[in-house]
Formats: sequence, C-alpha cells, structure tokens
Amino acid sequence: MRDSGSRRRLTLLTGQPEDGDEQGPGGPEDSGLADVQVLQRRAAAQTHAVDEQGFYLDTVSEYLWARDVAGLAPTTLEKLVRPVMELCSFYDLVPWRLTPRHVDRFYAGQERRRARSTVRSKLVKVDSYFAFLEQRYAGEIARRFGATVESPVDSFNRPVHHGDFGLRIPPSQRALTECFTQWRASLPAARKYQVAVRDYVMAEIAYVSGVRASELCAVRLGDIHWELGQWGRFVVQGKGAGGSGKRERQAYLFAEGRELLWWYIEEIRGSFSDDVSDPAAPLFPSERRPRRWLPWISPWACRCSPMRSARRSGLPASSTFPGR
Repeated sequence: MRDSGSRRRLTLLTGQPEDGDEQGPGGPEDSGLADVQVLQRRAAAQTHAVDEQGFYLDTVSEYLWARDVAGLAPTTLEKLVRPVMELCSFYDLVPWRLTPRHVDRFYAGQERRRARSTVRSKLVKVDSYFAFLEQRYAGEIARRFGATVESPVDSFNRPVHHGDFGLRIPPSQRALTECFTQWRASLPAARKYQVAVRDYVMAEIAYVSGVRASELCAVRLGDIHWELGQWGRFVVQGKGAGGSGKRERQAYLFAEGRELLWWYIEEIRGSFSDDVSDPAAPLFPSERRPRRWLPWISPWACRCSPMRSARRSGLPASSTFPGR
C-alpha cells in the first residue's frame, strides 16, 4: 500500500515486485496494479440513498431539539418543519437537493389556493430550517454527499415581509398616557364626533382590559356585567386553543375602563341609529344603517378605524394598539 500524500489517493498493489526483483513473465502489465481511486469519490460511491435520508431525518430532529431549547411550545414545534417535509415528500428529495425552481413550482401549482399569509409563513419556516442546516451541517453534508447547502428561498421568491422585524419594543407607560391624552383632547374637533369617540373608547378599552381589537367587534350591550367583581366585567368571544373554535371568556374593566364605558353608553351610544335598549345590540355599532347580518363594524374596520382616527388626530398609529 502506497500513499502519494499530495492527491490523497490510495493505490492498491497486489503482487508487485520490490526494487531489484525480476518482473513476471507478462512484464509490468501482469503486476496486478489496481485502479487508483480518490478517497472522496470512493466514500461518495459507498454512500447509499438510505443513509442520506436518515441523515436528513436526524437534522430535522436536531432542529426541533434546538427550537425546543429556545422555548417554543410543542404545538409550534409540530408546525415548524411541516413545510420542509411537505416539499421533500412531494419531490422525494432531501432538503439539500431542493432548488428555487422546486419551491416556485410547488407553491405556484400545488399550494396555489393557499392564502398569501399562509404561503409566506411556510416559506419563512423553510428558510429558517435551511439557516440552521447551513450553520451546523453544511460542512458534513458537503463531505458525505458532495452537496452544497443553500436555501431554495432566494432573493426572487422570498416574501416581502419575511419576519425580520420580529423584535418589537412596546412604548412606555408615559408615552401611552400622553398618546391617549392628546387623542382625547382632539375629539371635539373631529368631523364625526360620535364615530371618533367610539374609536377612542375601543382603543382605550382594548388597552385597559387586554382584549384583542377584533374581539371587541362582537361585544353586545348584554355582555356587560357591571355587578361582577369590583369594577365589572364583560364577555368576549375569545380565541380557542388547538383550533377548537371561539370560546367565551370574561375580561376585566378595572376602574378606568368602567368609568369610560359608563360615560360612553350614557352619552354617546344612543346617538347611533339602532335600538340601544336591545341587549343583543352591539356595543360598538357601525356608523351606517344597521343590517340584520352585520349590525356591528367588521373585524377589519374594527382594527383599522381606531388607527385612522389616531392619524386624523396627528398621533402615531403604532401607539394606538401597543399590544399588536
């Protein structure tokens, strides 16, 4: 056995005479010199597709363990690698064999009916997995399988909002107090006073009680229970866990919310065109003529209307709902 050292190749010599020995009858051609093989080529040739598939599953497990250490919930971990496994199963390839063309063809054809937000979320998860793969296993994958780890989500098919703005610093208590004080002072000059007050009350009740802005849309006058607790509570259709649908829960008004909501119902709520004596009437109705199937403002308007009122008042819209 002789190692050249420079090209890292292995030469197998069987029956080759030493220096000074006589050659065989057939000359040098009958010395039994084997083919020269590069070590990396021989290792790649011995690597089977099953080994590559097993290594892929090991990287998925490692990725889930790492995200588990980071503190992600079990339900989140289940959804984290699902887009990657969907792609690999559809094309019967391991991740480092995927190209941007595979991603384009899959999401433009197979997943075309998905919502844009769903496709964006899946592409972000695929890109995050490849970032982990490139950082921890790129060298080993190149040595064992001769493949380069590169994310198939490139600069052309990458979503515009791909989650780089994940870190949000909430405003301080002083900033929020100044925001609501300036907003309240600008209400008398509003073109539609009742609508402006409704938007202001929605924003402050969402801030005081901690409920979602969209949950306030379906709150009815009969859902307010002034007698519960010290300051009263109101019932909202909250988000259920595990996709179980909406569930009722009680939200607290506290002293500030009770005083504000009491004033709103006594002074402003009766200015709208529906029947305020009906317990099923919405707490925050639409400014237009109420319809039987949609008497309250829509969830989209419920989120956007207070922000529009804040902009008209000269306030930053981002400070309207600090929890969003």
